[in-house]
This record gives sequence, C-alpha cells and structure tokens, in this order.
Amino acid sequence: MEQKSLKNAYEEFFFMGAAVNSRSVVTHAGLLKEHFNSITAENEMKFESVHPEPDTYVFGEADALLRFAKENGMRMRGHTLVWHNQTPQWVFTENGKARTKESLLAIIREHIRTVTSHFSPDIYCWDVVNEAVEDKGSAVLRSSPWLEIAGESFIEEAFRAAKENVPDALLFYNDYNTCVPEKREKICALLKGLLEKGVPIDGFGMQGHWNVTAPSLDEIRRSIEAYASLGLKLQITEMDLSLYAQSDPTLPQPGPAPAELVKRQTELYGDIFRIFREYKDVIQSVTFWGVADDDTWLDRFFKPHRANHPLLFDENHQPKEAFRAVVDF
Repeated sequence: MEQKSLKNAYEEFFFMGAAVNSRSVVTHAGLLKEHFNSITAENEMKFESVHPEPDTYVFGEADALLRFAKENGMRMRGHTLVWHNQTPQWVFTENGKARTKESLLAIIREHIRTVTSHFSPDIYCWDVVNEAVEDKGSAVLRSSPWLEIAGESFIEEAFRAAKENVPDALLFYNDYNTCVPEKREKICALLKGLLEKGVPIDGFGMQGHWNVTAPSLDEIRRSIEAYASLGLKLQITEMDLSLYAQSDPTLPQPGPAPAELVKRQTELYGDIFRIFREYKDVIQSVTFWGVADDDTWLDRFFKPHRANHPLLFDENHQPKEAFRAVVDF
C-alpha cells in the first residue's frame, strides 16, 4: 500500500509544517518535499542571526530557507521578531548603560521595519512577539530587558510596527506551556487586553512542546477553545511529543526506545490529531519543531544529552507508528 504524505492527508484540514535550518533543508530535503507544505526557520530569522550589530543585517541563511520554500511550493512563517532570548546585548545597552525606553522602542521599530520589509511579501505570517508571559507567580509578563526598559508597551509597539510595514501579513503572539491552566489564563488576559486596545493581533501561536505525561487531552481541548474564544486564528507552532517529561531524572539507555513509551506516544499522537481535526475551522496549521528524530532541539537541550524521539520520523528518516496514527483516520 502506498504511503500517505502528511500534507496530502491533511489538505482538507490545515497546512502541515516543519521547523528547518540550514542543514535540514539539505539532509532532510526528501521528507520536507514529500510531507510538508509550510516551513519555519528554527533560528535563522531570530534577532541575533539577522541583526548581530547595530548597523549590520545578515540575511543569507534565511534567504536560502525562503528560496527552498518557494522552489517547493511551500508557505513560510516568520519566526521571530521580539524575544527575550537570542537577542544581542547591544540592543539593550549603549555606552555601557541600559538604553532609554525611547531608544529601545526605536530599535524595535527599525528592526521590524527592516526585517519584515526584506522578506515581504513572501512571509505570510510573523511571530511578532515570542514567549513574553511568565510561567508562575502573580506577574503576567516575564522579567526581561524588554519589560524592564520599555514596560508593557514593547508588545504593542512591536505589533503596530509590524502592521505598518507588512499590513497583509498575519501577526501572531507565540508562547509555550499554553495548556497549563495558570499560564493559559495569563495569556488570555494579555491577548484580550491588547485586542481591547486595538492592537493588530491576528492569531495565537500555540506551541506544542509536549510529552507522553502532559498535557492531558482535556487540557489541550480546553486550551484550543479558550484561545479561539478570543476571536483569534490558531496555529500549532512548535509540535513535538517527547517520550520523557522534562522533569524526568531517568537517563534513557542507548538503544531502542522503551516499547511501552513508544506505544503511548503513538496513541497520543493519534488522539491529539483527532482533536486538531475537530477544530479544523479554528486551526490554520500544525508545525513540527523539526523533521525527524536525528535532528531535534530536545536532544541538545537536556544535559546530559538524551534521545527524546519526539517526531513522526525516526533517526533513519523512516515513518514511525506515530506517523501512521496521524495519517490513518
């Protein structure tokens, strides 16, 4: 029986995407061309990559990814314009001192104008602000140089600058732990407040860095409904499903992954995509954060390193049982 492709299986539901980098568009080109119709740059469009010095912009690697997308009939997401990580220190300091609010907001406007204009009109949507909400405690926004210098206005400023420069692009706020009730409430409060002020936000990027222990299917469903109730478009922006919880102290042994965990992952992938299909009128796309298990940020994130096996294709680029659970419905 001929193997289905992800993009063909879901052509009536939503776009299927993958995060890519300068290596994977070569090493994983076959999988990308066969199974995906959308890509996101893993790191090549982040602040430190494209704007490392005040008067220096470097677009070569990002341009190469965009060429790959265009040559293969794929859409491309822009990721990301304003984030507390992977932003060079010069953005926040000048002559050894913290910048003024006015100076920092001017940098936001200039950076967004230059970057979005460079890629316009080929990038159809942008993650304008990324991961600005605090995970725990009473504070809504996480402590960062953006917040400390510019206050909450940096978020509004970023979205208004993006709208001014690429009015036809969809503008997203993107975050993780989106199914944790405490953080979900904060995200919804932030987005609702911005929308009430007329800030031009089109959608919410619901990251899916999940694992076989959490979140529950009920929380995924509740979260989709909560964000959709704001009237925003939804995209699942960073999907992977690790065999291990982040807090799991167990270091997997070399060799095949434990069969019971693989079975659980397979079942969960099937159940999660069943929910996604139910909300096809709300969800525009699902983007995996990687292509196959041989190149995933999760394996580099944990120290000592461990194999998380989070994607639908294994280290040899072969479809896993989880792949079949997603496409066979």
